[in-house]
Amino acid sequence: MEIYGFCAPGFEALYDAFAGNFRECGDTGAAFAVRQHGELICSLWAGSADRGAERPFTEDTLANVFSSSKGILAVLAMQQVAAGKLDLDRPVADYWPEFATGKASVTPRQLLCHRSGLVAFRERVKDNLIYDWQAACREVARSAPWWAPGSEQGYAPFLYGWSLGGLIERVAEKPLLELYREMLAKPLNLDGGFGANGHRSQRIADVSPLKQPLPELRENAIGRAIKEDRKGPVAMAFSNPVSLMMGTNSAEWRGALIPAANGHFSARDLAAVYGELAIEKSEILPRHWVDEASREQSHGRDKVLQAEVSFGCGFIRSSSAADLRFGGPQGFGHPGAGGSVGFADPEHGLGLGYITTRLGQSLFMDRRAVGLVDVLYGLL
Repeated sequence: MEIYGFCAPGFEALYDAFAGNFRECGDTGAAFAVRQHGELICSLWAGSADRGAERPFTEDTLANVFSSSKGILAVLAMQQVAAGKLDLDRPVADYWPEFATGKASVTPRQLLCHRSGLVAFRERVKDNLIYDWQAACREVARSAPWWAPGSEQGYAPFLYGWSLGGLIERVAEKPLLELYREMLAKPLNLDGGFGANGHRSQRIADVSPLKQPLPELRENAIGRAIKEDRKGPVAMAFSNPVSLMMGTNSAEWRGALIPAANGHFSARDLAAVYGELAIEKSEILPRHWVDEASREQSHGRDKVLQAEVSFGCGFIRSSSAADLRFGGPQGFGHPGAGGSVGFADPEHGLGLGYITTRLGQSLFMDRRAVGLVDVLYGLL
């Protein structure tokens, strides 16, 4: 496998670690990028961008990063907080009256740190709902939480995007995609965005499962929870509607706005966003609000993820577990289903991004990203 790109002097071992993911871990198309103190110190890519191995993967190839999208959406929310348009502790319904149904007390902070109880649609919805932004936002607004808001931590795999995204649109008074382009894509020269249309790069990678699953770094108990209660919050969070887990290479999925799960970014994009959040004087968010976003807001065994997780405002915080170790204790970011990840480490002024076309089954980072992170920190 021919590897393209560069590593700054002293970081050449990253080249070998990245190549090892193709030799030993099943990668067939992937990219890895690191920024430190605002400078790109590593950008590597290799393989193909389609299942037929006819289109080469390039530095600006976009891949669906699934829940790694959530961190980008969180930045847009915190920008509205910094601008004085959104109060983290004022009820969402003050900005969005229709949202009050069964959850009039829910705050933006609770949405961001997954303590709203709004983890899934309680009633079965049509499969094509997820492709209709306005309809999905309306459905979220009229949906009741699964438990008393603020009482439990429960990750919202998909509703996070419609609830938070709908709120952002209302306080910013402009469409979410327009806001993204104005506040993030243009300032940071990003290739991708939510969905896969209207962005700088038209190089969209197809994703598919790893041919040989990687050894798990921890038990993924979500499948067991789904089997135990097919109508419970975990099952409904991932399968209502069933189209949430299907068709991620389709034109419908790529053309939709599903900001919790259909962000299409390059590794360089993720490194750019998190690299900005890792430095003292960021162009996209004042340091005070970065610190607030990365501060622990909720910690415990998550009722949906079935694992111990610490959340900030929209970000998962670094822990001692290998698959959630985002540098040191100040680190924060968001992994995505299948293996993608982006994170910031303010202690080292570092932002990182990894994307792949071969989807693993780990709950958080899998061995490919963990291996790259371990080598990187061995070089710092």
